Amino acid sequence: MNSRIDAWQLQGHTALITGASKGIGYATSRELAGLGANLLLIARDEDYLEQVRVELTDDFPDVDILTFGADLVEAEERLAVFDWISDLGAPLSLLINNAGGNQPKDTLDYADHEFRAIFEQNLFSAFEMCRLAHPQLTQHANAAIVNVGSVSGITHVRTGSPYGMSKAALHQLTRNLAAEWAVDGIRVNAVAPWYIRTQRSEPALADDQYLDEVLDRTPLRRIGEPEDVAAAIAFLCLPAANYITGQVLAVDGGFLHYGF
Repeated sequence: MNSRIDAWQLQGHTALITGASKGIGYATSRELAGLGANLLLIARDEDYLEQVRVELTDDFPDVDILTFGADLVEAEERLAVFDWISDLGAPLSLLINNAGGNQPKDTLDYADHEFRAIFEQNLFSAFEMCRLAHPQLTQHANAAIVNVGSVSGITHVRTGSPYGMSKAALHQLTRNLAAEWAVDGIRVNAVAPWYIRTQRSEPALADDQYLDEVLDRTPLRRIGEPEDVAAAIAFLCLPAANYITGQVLAVDGGFLHYGF
């Protein structure tokens, strides 16, 4: 065995990916399967998720791909996911917290239930998924968590203050868990994407004037693709990254370092 080649592969890993049926979650599923990881895919739309499973199984016949429909905002459904995993008897080694959502508004326009829902989707569900996954992750020598944050958790962007607040808190959770769980052999990192071409971003990017503004603030002069984020997530999962923990890696085409 070539140890350097092994460091850039994920054979022997089982990855739980939330929000796995579309966008960044789907691209990450493809990326990790290509590196040899078995997949446990979670999304709310069980029928669509099954279509994804069939497609990925056809493309990656050498890895095991299983799915479970769940809305991770609900505590009972989070518990159901881990009951399912326990019954499978295959301990997790990787957790990708990608599920989330937003409802952009001006700060004064949010009703209480609206901004609280954003925190439930983006922060509290990930917090609980990490805690539930911990006993599983400690059983693997190369365990890792990657949280999908956002540049909005680092600087102001036009996504609404609750979204930015929830992502900033997710970044801080990443740093705290990295320090707490290093002793357990679990690395914890995050990615912070800028505009990525997904179903959620399509309406905003369809406005040509707004698109020009976004590109003017992006040194690489293009919108990111889900595969760009998936590649960063995969790197943070690899044994090759085993001395990297507590980091928030911007996947932003240079947006955060824009100069004039």
